[in-house]
Amino acid sequence: MANLFKVFKDLIPDYPLFVGTVVSVETGKCVVQLPGGAYLTVRGNGVVGQKVFIRDGVIEGQAPNLTVQVIEV
Repeated sequence: MANLFKVFKDLIPDYPLFVGTVVSVETGKCVVQLPGGAYLTVRGNGVVGQKVFIRDGVIEGQAPNLTVQVIEV
């Protein structure tokens, strides 16, 4: 018999991974601009102008400084 909680949890999607550019830094949090122009206030440390990975409102790490293509579906 399958674990019903695991089956239920598999139905819930994980948080998406975003890439953004840090535009301002405060103690313990940053404002990040996404490629589409939206701004997010996230927890974590960064440097202004740095590209970062964001998931669930937290900076996960530094992203490579590559050209970003926005594709709308």
